[in-house]
Amino acid sequence: MSLRVIKKWGSSPAVRIPAAVMEAASLNLEQEVQVRAENGCVIIEPLAPVVALDRRLTGIAPENRSEPARTRRYPRSGLG
Repeated sequence: MSLRVIKKWGSSPAVRIPAAVMEAASLNLEQEVQVRAENGCVIIEPLAPVVALDRRLTGIAPENRSEPARTRRYPRSGLG
Protein backbone atom coordinates (compact mmCIF):
# COMPACT_ATOMS: atom_id res chain seq x y z
CA MET A 1 0.00 0.00 0.00
CA SER A 2 1.23 3.46 -0.77
CA LEU A 3 0.17 6.72 0.86
CA ARG A 4 -1.01 9.43 -1.54
CA VAL A 5 -2.33 12.97 -1.12
CA ILE A 6 -5.31 14.31 -3.04
CA LYS A 7 -4.10 17.34 -5.00
CA LYS A 8 -5.68 19.78 -7.40
CA TRP A 9 -5.30 19.22 -11.16
CA GLY A 10 -6.86 22.16 -12.96
CA SER A 11 -10.14 22.60 -11.12
CA SER A 12 -10.50 18.90 -10.23
CA PRO A 13 -9.10 16.81 -7.38
CA ALA A 14 -6.58 14.17 -8.47
CA VAL A 15 -4.57 11.27 -7.06
CA ARG A 16 -1.47 9.91 -8.79
CA ILE A 17 -1.51 6.14 -9.17
CA PRO A 18 1.90 4.52 -8.59
CA ALA A 19 3.35 2.46 -11.47
CA ALA A 20 3.40 -0.66 -9.26
CA VAL A 21 -0.35 -0.31 -8.61
CA MET A 22 -1.02 0.28 -12.32
CA GLU A 23 0.90 -2.88 -13.17
CA ALA A 24 -0.69 -4.97 -10.41
CA ALA A 25 -4.17 -3.88 -11.56
CA SER A 26 -3.28 -4.37 -15.27
CA LEU A 27 -4.13 -0.73 -16.01
CA ASN A 28 -2.62 1.26 -18.89
CA LEU A 29 -2.34 4.95 -19.71
CA GLU A 30 -5.27 6.24 -21.80
CA GLN A 31 -7.37 3.21 -20.76
CA GLU A 32 -11.01 3.93 -20.00
CA VAL A 33 -12.05 3.19 -16.42
CA GLN A 34 -15.19 3.54 -14.37
CA VAL A 35 -14.78 5.51 -11.14
CA ARG A 36 -17.37 5.17 -8.39
CA ALA A 37 -17.77 5.47 -4.64
CA GLU A 38 -18.76 2.31 -2.79
CA ASN A 39 -19.02 1.93 1.00
CA GLY A 40 -16.85 5.01 1.54
CA CYS A 41 -14.14 3.81 -0.87
CA VAL A 42 -13.22 4.99 -4.35
CA ILE A 43 -13.29 2.11 -6.84
CA ILE A 44 -11.46 2.38 -10.17
CA GLU A 45 -12.54 -0.42 -12.49
CA PRO A 46 -11.25 -0.93 -16.04
CA LEU A 47 -13.87 -1.07 -18.77
CA ALA A 48 -13.84 -3.98 -21.16
CA PRO A 49 -11.72 -3.05 -24.15
CA VAL A 50 -13.58 -2.18 -27.34
CA VAL A 51 -12.46 -4.55 -30.07
CA ALA A 52 -13.18 -3.61 -33.68
CA LEU A 53 -15.30 -6.04 -35.69
CA ASP A 54 -12.55 -6.81 -38.20
CA ARG A 55 -10.20 -7.71 -35.35
CA ARG A 56 -12.84 -9.96 -33.78
CA LEU A 57 -13.39 -11.70 -37.11
CA THR A 58 -9.70 -12.53 -37.44
CA GLY A 59 -10.17 -14.92 -34.51
CA ILE A 60 -12.77 -16.98 -36.38
CA ALA A 61 -11.34 -19.98 -38.21
CA PRO A 62 -12.01 -19.91 -41.99
CA GLU A 63 -14.02 -23.15 -41.79
CA ASN A 64 -16.40 -21.47 -39.32
CA ARG A 65 -17.07 -18.42 -41.50
CA SER A 66 -20.21 -18.06 -43.59
CA GLU A 67 -21.18 -15.82 -46.47
CA PRO A 68 -22.46 -12.37 -45.54
CA ALA A 69 -26.23 -12.24 -45.11
CA ARG A 70 -28.17 -10.21 -47.64
CA THR A 71 -31.19 -8.28 -46.49
CA ARG A 72 -33.89 -6.50 -48.41
CA ARG A 73 -33.94 -2.72 -48.11
CA TYR A 74 -37.24 -1.13 -47.25
CA PRO A 75 -38.02 2.54 -47.88
CA ARG A 76 -38.08 4.78 -44.84
CA SER A 77 -41.55 5.54 -43.59
CA GLY A 78 -40.73 9.15 -42.79
CA LEU A 79 -41.99 8.65 -39.24
CA GLY A 80 -39.95 9.57 -36.22
